[in-house]
Amino acid sequence: MITMDDIIREGHETLRTKAVEMTFPLTAEERQLAADMMEFLVNSQDPIMAEKYNLRGGIGLAANQVNVAKRMFALHLTDEKDVQVSFVAINPKIVSHSVEQTYITSGEGCLSVDRNVPGYVPRYARITVKFKDVDGNEHKIRLTGLPAIAFQHELDHLNGVMFYDRINEKDPFGPIDNSTPFERA
Repeated sequence: MITMDDIIREGHETLRTKAVEMTFPLTAEERQLAADMMEFLVNSQDPIMAEKYNLRGGIGLAANQVNVAKRMFALHLTDEKDVQVSFVAINPKIVSHSVEQTYITSGEGCLSVDRNVPGYVPRYARITVKFKDVDGNEHKIRLTGLPAIAFQHELDHLNGVMFYDRINEKDPFGPIDNSTPFERA
């Protein structure tokens, strides 16, 4: 079971490493890592499990956050319509995106960052993505709102980019052109 002790923190070189493409079929270890990452997210959102194992709540976890530089991440969250969005994405890509941007008004956080980093993180408001599941089946889906933001956050991890790299240093809360703010409930 993955715990906070397994999640590497900012400053660790793997967080700045571009993750490598994965090949199919996945190894038993890779399949287990996918299951463990999803289990962490589910447990982190369960108040009893989170307290028992001292887990910070998370909606996404990239493989390089557990020191494995492979192109895989897990997402587990509920969208604005209360629909569960939960999957492990292998070799994920954004195939198209809106011109319109969005940002979470309260800012973004990260399981690998133990401090509050204030500022707006610009993201595409709508994205169409492709990825494979653990069995190698390809999925193409359209995401908006928090799922789109979370997907982009995790994809950044796979490219060695931290969310705060996208914050305007000179004006962290400055206006973002062509954007609609996203209010987190």
